Amino acid sequence: QASMKAGGKDGGLTVTLSVMQIVVCAAWAMGLWLIRRNPTPLLGLKAPAPQPLPAITKADVISLLPLTFCYAFAHTAGVVALTAGSPAFGQIVKAAEPVFAAVINTLFYAKSPSLAKWCVLPVIVGGVAISTLKKESDGSYSVPLDLYVLAFGSVNNVFAAFKGSENHRAMAAPGLKDRIGGVGNQFALTNVLSLVFLVPCMVLSEGANWPKFVDLFTNDDAFRWNLCLSGITFYLYNELATMTIK
Repeated sequence: QASMKAGGKDGGLTVTLSVMQIVVCAAWAMGLWLIRRNPTPLLGLKAPAPQPLPAITKADVISLLPLTFCYAFAHTAGVVALTAGSPAFGQIVKAAEPVFAAVINTLFYAKSPSLAKWCVLPVIVGGVAISTLKKESDGSYSVPLDLYVLAFGSVNNVFAAFKGSENHRAMAAPGLKDRIGGVGNQFALTNVLSLVFLVPCMVLSEGANWPKFVDLFTNDDAFRWNLCLSGITFYLYNELATMTIK
């Protein structure tokens, strides 16, 4: 809804909105460090977890930059793909992320999936494609091809695939997990550091439209609410998913 109020892909604020979502995530993370508690486990019917400030070094920050770079641009490309064109086609492209991950892990990290997993990938993508088919007036079914969405969705999938592998590589560093201080801190730190890449990208691509964003955020209550809520729910969803996997 925030993207539509800003004019969608033609409004000149798509990248800005994606970056502002991460700004909301970073603010939420800093708030957790301030109170030293993380309430997210409550969503899984568990007690709030401690969330102290990460005790990381300069070398740790540098080692995390490839991960945060991939996270940053996977997020922005994904937001553009799903809000600036056909949502149905965007979901199909996004569903191909496991295919991109399998190829990238095989080519760059020497971690090829098993034959069974390779065989399942077309089923996953095909299932999402079928679920998003739209019935036409003549009774046929179709999904509109959107090259804009295809391009940004593919970029999202590439960065997301590298992000997963870089996350595994970074967390394998001796003692890094302990210095970061848990899964909650890992995700919080990733959001904060990703702004190093996202803010310059936003300024270069849509900096001239910043006054338009400020005007919307200042004067449109619904826009402000939707943007902030989308950032918080994005943070909680991803952190809870990470905790569940861990």
